[in-house]
Amino acid sequence: MLYTEAQEILQGLARSFGEETVSLENALGRVLTEKIEADRDYPPFNRAAMDGYAFRYEDFQKGIREYKIVETIYAGQEARAQLDEGTCYKIMTGAATPVQADVIARREDAEEKAGNVRIMLQTVKPFQNIAKQGEDILQHAVILDRPALITPPVISLLAAIGKSIIRVARRPVAAIITTGNEVVPVHAPVQPVQIRNSNSALLQSMLAKEGITPLLVDNVPDDKELLKQSFEKAMTADLVIASGGVSAGDADYVPAVLESLGVQKCFHKLQIRPGKPVWCGQAPNKAMVFALPGNPLSCMVTFMLLVRTWLQACYGLPIPAPVPLTLRKARSKKNTLDEFFPVRWVPGTATLETISFNGSGDIRAALQADGIALHPAGKERLEEGEVVGYWGI
Repeated sequence: MLYTEAQEILQGLARSFGEETVSLENALGRVLTEKIEADRDYPPFNRAAMDGYAFRYEDFQKGIREYKIVETIYAGQEARAQLDEGTCYKIMTGAATPVQADVIARREDAEEKAGNVRIMLQTVKPFQNIAKQGEDILQHAVILDRPALITPPVISLLAAIGKSIIRVARRPVAAIITTGNEVVPVHAPVQPVQIRNSNSALLQSMLAKEGITPLLVDNVPDDKELLKQSFEKAMTADLVIASGGVSAGDADYVPAVLESLGVQKCFHKLQIRPGKPVWCGQAPNKAMVFALPGNPLSCMVTFMLLVRTWLQACYGLPIPAPVPLTLRKARSKKNTLDEFFPVRWVPGTATLETISFNGSGDIRAALQADGIALHPAGKERLEEGEVVGYWGI
């Protein structure tokens, strides 16, 4: 099966985890689930776009160029004085411009002396240097529709319209299970034939980028009964991610154990490298189960392509699309699979540098990378300057 076909299956299995409310301070990175309307016009008043002098357009049309300053208006201050013929306001950027004044001349376009000002412009236009009330947004207009990822600009907008409590998509409850007789905790002594549990740390950090802290983190040896017990505990979650034990070895028990627990297989093995042995299924309680390969790069790539796709679909967001960028250096491959390889986006350019590594088990494989790129199945060689798809880690 192609990875794109697997992504389509995952989008079809996406589901909501419900909604909850959060404070504006805790809304960053969440997914908005309510329609956001403007509480009033924006700007809410005719706003000065420049420091300068506000006067009547009709006076300027009469040939008046000398004006008496009747008041200085600062931002947040309401004007008290009225304008008569030949008078003006001195006004600051952001201040409310009284409706009588419909032109602002910039300070650099005027000469002020002893409470009077001379306008040096030859022509002006009505509402020059004035942002008119409601020209950005009218009251009750829809500003944001659901679903929408809450980014810093969205936070700023929500604050501007007075939204302090936000309704967002609830995140899934997650569980992580790593497997392998050779795997020991990071803090434990390691024997010559053992490895430290880097995948548990990797998966926790990948979930953290999605704003998810797993409810359960477990490591289980290659034992059918112990695996079954651990997965039974994990099945209370919405999302279960395992690593290791999914290939074709004598001790790769994970697929069989999951199916014995009633997890319905969605797919097993994709035409990708690294990550080909990946297994995915859905439990009777609708929990989505991803059994990822044990090699670190394989684990990361399959999380990015599959777990992230499912999460985005559950929130109603589009799946992460690759960015088209060019390769700085040619590369070749001998396999007939879609191959994903670590790359670094060169700052200030639209180019990618490839990262050298010794296979998906190399713990340094993605060390200098900030993303992965695709070498398509049908191409033996990518040339220098060729456009490839890039996914950020």
